[in-house]
Formats: sequence, structure tokens, C-alpha cells
Amino acid sequence: MSEIATLAGGCFWCTEALFMRLNGVSKVESGYTGGNTPHPTYEDVCEGTTGHAEAIQIEFDRQVIPYEKILEIFFHTHNPTTLNLQGADRGTQYRSAIFYHTEAQKITANRVIKEIEKEKVYDNPIITEIVDFKKFYPAEDYHKKYFDRNSAAPYCNAIIGPKIHKLLNLYNKNIKEGYKLK
Repeated sequence: MSEIATLAGGCFWCTEALFMRLNGVSKVESGYTGGNTPHPTYEDVCEGTTGHAEAIQIEFDRQVIPYEKILEIFFHTHNPTTLNLQGADRGTQYRSAIFYHTEAQKITANRVIKEIEKEKVYDNPIITEIVDFKKFYPAEDYHKKYFDRNSAAPYCNAIIGPKIHKLLNLYNKNIKEGYKLK
């Protein structure tokens, strides 16, 4: 059964590169959500005035990878304890947020956050927003599969590469063939 998840965890180049490697994920699209300006551009969102977050929309088969696992990976591959900050990326467009599509997703997101906080994974409390999904605007074409097309670029090498390595180390059994650690 196909389901959609919409997540914001900082730079969408990073999150797209991570989630497209997971078994059960059929599509990952970078874009903008959570704001007020219709049809924002990357430049608009970067100004921080539209209210949008850089986000990804994930289409996945919940029988292969349940929503809980998507959220677990989300929380273990970005810092959900910092307000409007992921690494050197600063601004509301880099906030941590879950845009739920159903009441069940909302309930699951709240439960997963409580479980992670109980496990004391982070020293500080999780401040990820849990927000009702409204509208998703796909990013411009040059953002699509950015890491795979630009893996040698300094940002990709320094920031995205280590995140992918962490994903592969923690979740190798959930990774598509061709991406797995050998």
C-alpha cells in the first residue's frame, strides 16, 4: 500500500539523497511546504519570508517500510533539537518538521518523538514541528537528485556524504541493492 510522507530536516539535497536509498521508497521529491506564498521559488524560500521549509515528499510502500521506520530514520539523520538550524544552514526554511497527511501519521509522529526522547538519543528536547500538510511545491529541476549528480562538489562531499555513510551504517538492512555497504 502506497503512502506519502512529507518531511523537513534541513537542506533537501541531504534528505532526498538519504530517503531515495531506502527499500520500499518509490519516489522522493524535493520542494517547499509549510508557507503562505503560492508557487515559491528557491530564491524566495532562501529569503526566509515565505514561511516555507525545504522539504521532501516521499512515496513509499508501508508494507515494505512502515511510516514509523521512515520517522526513525528521519530523526537519526538530522538534528531535531535545534531551531531553524541544521549544521551551517540557518533560517526557518531549514526547520525540522513533519507535515502529516492523516490523523494516524500525526499520532505516530507524536509517539515516535516520545519514544526517542525516552531513549535519550539527544541531550536536548526534540523541537520538530508536527503540522497538518497543506500544499507541496516541487523544487526547480536543478535540485532533483542533486547529490547523485554532484557528489564530488565540496558541500556534497563534506555534508551529505557523511550523512549517507551514517544512514548506511545504521540502516543497511533497509537500503536498496546497489547502495548497500559491502
